[in-house]
Amino acid sequence: PISRFTETFIYLVLCEINFRKWVADMEAVAEDAEDGVREIDESETSIGNVPPSDNSLALRPEYGCNWVEITAEFFEASKELDLGELLHDELFGLFEAMSAIEMMDPKMDAGMMCNRGNKVLTFDKAIKAGVLKLNNFSMEELVGIMDCILGCLVTWLEGHSAAQTILTCLYLHKPLSIEDRALRAFCVLTLKLVALINNIVNIAGVYEEEDFQPGLYGYGVCAEVPEARAAAAVREVEEELQRVVKSTRGRQGEAWEPLMQKQHEDAVALFSRVRFLRLLYAALSAIMRRDQVSMQEAERCLASCTELVCIMQNTVGRGLRPKAHKDDDPNRGDYGHMMGFEPLVNQRLLPPTFPRYTRLRTRREALQYLDELVTRIRQCGKITHTHTFKQATEFLERFGELEPCVLSRSIAQVLYLGAGNGSGTGPDDKLWGGQSMADTLRSAAKQFICPPALMPKAAVLNNPQAKQYVDNFFMQCVRPFEQLMQMHGHNRARQRDKVTDLLREFASLQDEADEVDAFLHNVLLKSEQPRPHLAYLGTWVLHHTLRLMLHYLLTGFSLQLYAPHEYHYIYWYLYEFVFVWLVSALTRADALLPDQENMEQQQRAKSSRSTRHKNRKQRKTHRPYGKEIAFYQAQQHLCGGFYKAMVGLREAGKVRLPQQEFDDEKVRYHHRFLPFNVVVTPPPVSYHTFITMTDLSNFPQPVSPSALYHDARNHFFKAKTLLEGITNPNSEMQAILKIVKTNFVVMKLLEGGHKNEDPSPPKFDYTYHSCFPVIRV
Repeated sequence: PISRFTETFIYLVLCEINFRKWVADMEAVAEDAEDGVREIDESETSIGNVPPSDNSLALRPEYGCNWVEITAEFFEASKELDLGELLHDELFGLFEAMSAIEMMDPKMDAGMMCNRGNKVLTFDKAIKAGVLKLNNFSMEELVGIMDCILGCLVTWLEGHSAAQTILTCLYLHKPLSIEDRALRAFCVLTLKLVALINNIVNIAGVYEEEDFQPGLYGYGVCAEVPEARAAAAVREVEEELQRVVKSTRGRQGEAWEPLMQKQHEDAVALFSRVRFLRLLYAALSAIMRRDQVSMQEAERCLASCTELVCIMQNTVGRGLRPKAHKDDDPNRGDYGHMMGFEPLVNQRLLPPTFPRYTRLRTRREALQYLDELVTRIRQCGKITHTHTFKQATEFLERFGELEPCVLSRSIAQVLYLGAGNGSGTGPDDKLWGGQSMADTLRSAAKQFICPPALMPKAAVLNNPQAKQYVDNFFMQCVRPFEQLMQMHGHNRARQRDKVTDLLREFASLQDEADEVDAFLHNVLLKSEQPRPHLAYLGTWVLHHTLRLMLHYLLTGFSLQLYAPHEYHYIYWYLYEFVFVWLVSALTRADALLPDQENMEQQQRAKSSRSTRHKNRKQRKTHRPYGKEIAFYQAQQHLCGGFYKAMVGLREAGKVRLPQQEFDDEKVRYHHRFLPFNVVVTPPPVSYHTFITMTDLSNFPQPVSPSALYHDARNHFFKAKTLLEGITNPNSEMQAILKIVKTNFVVMKLLEGGHKNEDPSPPKFDYTYHSCFPVIRV
């Protein structure tokens, strides 16, 4: 019976698919008949009178198909299944069933939206119907159309499909058919800008499907028009509009006629939009050339764009407004019936998915976005001012915390890594500054800890095998560090996903670094000037591994992934392990780097006794990583304070815990720290270790919430002392200092019995910092 049921089920599914395919073919034939593509009599235009295709002949009784009623047999066979039991083919399981859509259903099939209202007009059909103008535009109409195009462009940059945003403008389908010079030039350059943005984002490769959709669904971007010619056409329009602006300007001592004033303001509005588009395109083109002169040109263009956006915002009301929607119009879009826009013109090009509503940005929102976009592009251009790999990495990390758009993130990546992601195999593959990634990483390792093997005229480099080991090691570093740079270019949620793969890469790189260190150590001990070479390259790799682990855990707070009842073991892990290892690695580099620098100076030239005494005095006081170590120690004590505070709040019953029958803390702990299992150094901390170290029942004396608040207050005080001792603190340090001071007072109040009887949970205020909250009770 089960086999018969399976065959019956599959047969019904195939019949349903073929029937729907036949109906879709008939609708297409009927639509072509209406458009005059095929000359069919009116009596033959209905679906029922059109002959079916050869593949669907067997589906209709009049073409010889012998239908058999199987409904009763179908339900009889289904009785063999127990309650809750499902029968499915191995190629069509529960996932496919839940992901499937019901074809021809307007609520599920996006392609059916076109059949619910008025007829959708393409460019050619709209011209024939007389609803699409090609010339004789007023300035109000041009400004309105251009503002709508910019709104669609902004919506596309936010991750929506081009078919539902920028390509809903019919003028962009065939821009060369437009007779008006201003609109034709604007549309052609818009398509060029779309192609340029696509190129930048694809080269950077730091976008996901929720960030950006590059597909243009077969529409062209006016490839027959060269970029220089498109920009020149826009410049000609600018000059013409500028003459209109000057000729309609009010003269001193004369009354300004209202008609002349309106024409002047309309011309200014139109001129600012045309010029803005040209300068934005010129700025992005200059950035892609990746040289100092081009960056200066891009900065000038972007500065002018900032001024033009202000004019555009002030004149946003000069454009023609679309007609209001009818309440029962199913084809309505955010821009209404604006001339030249058809929201559903590309609906049948979309894949068969659930209908996705695309809310187009309003004109004011679009101009505000463009203003912020120009500011972000100018900011990401500052990556060219970095001189070391560490500075570039920190810049990308800070820039990514601002949650920039995909275009600005991609520009920062392309500027620094180039078209080949820093591989150095071609002229466009060098990093900013002309170095390859391998040479840059060699310099970064030398600046971090100054390994003896990387010293000038190092004796170990006279050994061909040792030199090959060092060169191969830095070549193996290229791929993981490229991925590290690209990780900071993704959105915040995807960055956390990328860390998992990066930790695996850095774990293998850590093993390689330890092997190279051990080999170089043996070689140097046999040289004329024996010296150790243990854990130099390993410490450098370990430092980056620990920063990745720190980034992974802290990003969970900024993404709001942790529940309050999980805070205690997240902050405990940071306090007991991550920051401890980070401080240890930096302390080692802080101690070794000055010694290596002094030895390098001694090898370069002979110095007098006084000079040696002066260098020895400087060596005692100079700490290259002193500020960074102090900041990490302050964060360590901050996390210790949060850990003790959360345990105290849990013991006092002020933290809501999940029900035991639906919760397993061991599973949650394992899930939160699962990516760290691939790392050997530092070793992962098991849940058993966590329980052993934190279970209050293991202490010889009972621990009260008041004692835990006291310990938390001490941690916050130590963090406050360390932060106040840092000279020239940055904005993040100042924000954390405010958090520490506030939480210190809160812990003192709780220790004194403030609101002990109040069972309401505390509130966590992330106003000052996305990872370290202010506790409010």
